Amino acid sequence: MASVRAALALSLFASSLAISPGFNYGADKVRGVNLGGWLVLEPWITPSLFDATGNDGIVDEYTFCAYQDRDAAASALYNHWNTFITEDDFAQIAAAGLNHVRLPIGYWAFDVGDEPYIQGQIEHLNNAVDWASIYGLKVIVDLHGVPGSQNGFDNSGQRMNYPTWHTSQSNIDRSNAVIKTLADMFKDRTDTVTIIAPLNEPAGFQGSDVLSAVRQFWRDSYGNIRFPYGSGRESNTVELIHDAFQDLSYWNGFMTPHDFEGVAMDTHIYTIFSDSEAAMSFDEHVSTVCNKASSLANFDLWTIVGEWTPAYTDCARYLNGRGIGARYDGSYSGSPYVGSCSGMTGTGNSFSDDYKGRLRAFWEAQVITYEKGEGWIMWTWKAEGAEEWAYQAGLYNGWIPWDPTAIQNPNICG
Repeated sequence: MASVRAALALSLFASSLAISPGFNYGADKVRGVNLGGWLVLEPWITPSLFDATGNDGIVDEYTFCAYQDRDAAASALYNHWNTFITEDDFAQIAAAGLNHVRLPIGYWAFDVGDEPYIQGQIEHLNNAVDWASIYGLKVIVDLHGVPGSQNGFDNSGQRMNYPTWHTSQSNIDRSNAVIKTLADMFKDRTDTVTIIAPLNEPAGFQGSDVLSAVRQFWRDSYGNIRFPYGSGRESNTVELIHDAFQDLSYWNGFMTPHDFEGVAMDTHIYTIFSDSEAAMSFDEHVSTVCNKASSLANFDLWTIVGEWTPAYTDCARYLNGRGIGARYDGSYSGSPYVGSCSGMTGTGNSFSDDYKGRLRAFWEAQVITYEKGEGWIMWTWKAEGAEEWAYQAGLYNGWIPWDPTAIQNPNICG
């Protein structure tokens, strides 16, 4: 079914000649990694940056810039941007047999109103694209945070109890303007920047008001991404929309190739962010992801699993937010104890052989499953002190192979 769908999609695109992406989506598999925590801060990825402030109220990039001396914040950010990801990381990613990087960036890199954010990220975005070109990697530029926050998560730039992006037309207009800027920046570099993702993880679980705004934003972004030349001329940039935490079935028939060309679906698959998931056995984690194969294979858009992890607990420090504990060990308020986090998070060279074996098996179950769709982009390349999440650490400590097709457990999904 998946091969027939891909052939039909490729035939449609070839016959219309309306889009010629810089990667053969639908035929070749996406295998990639996210550059999380670089141009958008996340406390759990770089806890040292937050701990060094000495201020427990600094929980995201917004407060990082607002709640400490501005010169100190700027100095820390400039050093982080210059050192956390360098050209050598791109060389390593290519050497690991990967073909994509997904690069999160916040709206504030382009547009700061009365918000406290510090700018300077665009230089590093452009460097990343240059480095990707050198090493033959494709880039997905991902707008990870928008004004008012689309989900209230710290990785949107501003942690809050309820997202407000969708409640203000000004927020949406500013977001559309950023997408236009990105589309213009890369419209002639689609051999490297093959995809723009207009919005990461909008909080569709908050209800119909969010979903209505998101559906319109996907349509508006399509026009902004695919028609960046100020005329009827189309770009070859693919738009990657997100499922907004809805089952793929919710999006059946939405922006399909019959009416839209060059649209792909991003879905994120984690099995750790609820009490019921935290309580699952290892085998249940594996079966949960393996059972995604059919929906990924049969969806009517190119489908990429744009975030996932071999970690099967939420034990990483600050993962649920700075100052918030883990469900797995019961330190998350209201969550029951499942087990100790000892040995489940930390540096890769401290992990037991048994734990590394499970990380390898879970990684493989997901790679096998997600390649039933168009492929995968693991979260994330680096993480201080939470290396169960880190692709780089997995390579050097043995639970991720340097050849992503070198599967040791080919029958893990049955």
